[in-house]
Amino acid sequence: MTAELDLTASTMLRLSTAGSVDDGKSTLIGRLLLDTKSILADQLAHVEEVSQRRGDAYTDLALLTDGLRAEREQGITIDVAYRYFATARRKFIIADTPGHVQYTRNMVTGASTADLAIVLIDARKGVLEQTRRHAFIASLLRVPHLVVAVNKMDLVGYDQAVFDTISADFAEFAGKLEITDVTFLPMSALAGDNVVTRSSNMPWFEGTSLLYHLENLHIASDRNLIDARFPVQWVIRGDGRSEERGYAGQMASGVLRPGDDVVVLPAGTATRIAAIETFDGPLKEAVSPMSVTMRLADHVDVSRGDMICRPHNQPALVREVDAIVCWMSEQPLKAGTRYALKHTTTTVRAHVAEIVHGIDVTTLHRDEGATELRLNEVGRVVLRTSRPLAVDAYRRSRATGSFVLIDEATNDTVGGGMVIDASTDVLSEAEPTQRSTNVVWSPPAVTRGQRAKALGHYGVTLWLTGLPASGKSTIAAGIEHRLVTDGRVAYRLDGDNLRHGLNGDLGFAPEERAENVRRTAHVAALMADAGSIAIVSLVSPYASDRAAARAIHQDMGLPFLELYVNTPLEECERRDPKGLYAKARAGELSNFTGVDDFYEAPAAPEVELRAAEHGAEAMVDRVLAALRELRLLDVRST
Repeated sequence: MTAELDLTASTMLRLSTAGSVDDGKSTLIGRLLLDTKSILADQLAHVEEVSQRRGDAYTDLALLTDGLRAEREQGITIDVAYRYFATARRKFIIADTPGHVQYTRNMVTGASTADLAIVLIDARKGVLEQTRRHAFIASLLRVPHLVVAVNKMDLVGYDQAVFDTISADFAEFAGKLEITDVTFLPMSALAGDNVVTRSSNMPWFEGTSLLYHLENLHIASDRNLIDARFPVQWVIRGDGRSEERGYAGQMASGVLRPGDDVVVLPAGTATRIAAIETFDGPLKEAVSPMSVTMRLADHVDVSRGDMICRPHNQPALVREVDAIVCWMSEQPLKAGTRYALKHTTTTVRAHVAEIVHGIDVTTLHRDEGATELRLNEVGRVVLRTSRPLAVDAYRRSRATGSFVLIDEATNDTVGGGMVIDASTDVLSEAEPTQRSTNVVWSPPAVTRGQRAKALGHYGVTLWLTGLPASGKSTIAAGIEHRLVTDGRVAYRLDGDNLRHGLNGDLGFAPEERAENVRRTAHVAALMADAGSIAIVSLVSPYASDRAAARAIHQDMGLPFLELYVNTPLEECERRDPKGLYAKARAGELSNFTGVDDFYEAPAAPEVELRAAEHGAEAMVDRVLAALRELRLLDVRST
């Protein structure tokens, strides 16, 4: 039996709920379970009976998830409740997390592995302190997708103005955070409005229901397929007649295949993968989150906690870790305190070398004078470990950039950490002479400002999105021609030079579209980092994919302008230069945007281009004007 990398295999969606007390998190999950027929008849009967016994005038769906007696008595969630359900399109794992401030640590636990977080807001109360707290934590944990569910719209008469005000308030706060994909959705969990089906009570809302959004959210592109990391969990010895050994564990990120050259950290021993196996037989490749056994070509010393990775793409080996820590213990964290630190499959001893600053999670202000972190507080901490750790920055890999701190006396988990930087390089301590003698000349790094002065402009990515035949390619070609003839460094990326090369192995299924966007975004970001103006012309129909492309640039500190070529579908079909709409209408093409696949128009593009009304040349003028307004052009003169 063999297996290959499959971008469609990621059908499981992990999501967590968050929000203030009594915003309706448990009721929402109960509604999802009920309306998707994911509960048994006797479960529903029991909930109805308990609701009636308590004197409720309605069936309290929150009882489906509030399992603890204290939760039912107080009407709040205390523990993290996990629920599982499935539809015809996808399987789901829901973490229902508490809303009360004192249980913020439980929200951290539930969101740490989530692909999506749902932040509920009571329409009567608006954005509260706890709302901001949970949004910050979701951002801190780098949850890729966020749904802001404005709940209890039935109690405000389904008023659009209420929804718009709350959405604007949240968006203002979220603008200070690293949140890449936010969807706003009005609903009533108790009445079922916009939960599983669209609501007729809010005809002004043009979006989808929550379940439709969850079923169609593309998460394959969220996976890190670049940085191959395999933490060894177990060493499997042979049957006594053979010295051959296997190394079992779970792929943290990336892709590894038999025949790949690898190194084993922390020793740095070079070898090659001889085979990758599961109980069912050999595999052609292993990807996250597959659990596999690897066999190496050479007899090398490999133990639990070691990391297998590629020779030219390694995590940092550190004994000093700069990290953001969420504190979960009633005993405060203080400088000098010692803990056990568990990272992937290894556990080491660590002591707190320094508390750099605390963070107010509601105002985002730093407390530079913080001397301790108390329960549910967040701060930046420097830790020193007894042995080297192979870590990545958390923004690069959630798996190898995170760790937990454990109180060795009680064995309680007291903190969760996210690596910011690997500030102490083991090699620099162990081999200072060798490193210094190998360096003949070390020129200073070229800054983006220096590149901009040399080229006359800053590097930037212009991302043109719109329906097929909307005029994207014509405008992109016009921008490129105008810039190059003016002496700028610019290059256009579109289907003609991507689909026949870098992305030639991809089709047009949603997951492959997402991968097409991801690869293109990385190439465009590298071009922009080099000082070029990258002009991307892609349909890129899904908002989450475009948000991911923006996030790639934000992580590198690069400007990214989304240009929405807003041409009506009827006009696009009338043009149809390649006859694709006609083929799609005839059933000869599938997954064609605008016919049998949807297009999510940008909610707030930097520039909206209506070429059908004003002409392509005028649109080129408008884009160049926007670049000048942002002071990205004519750098020499400034």
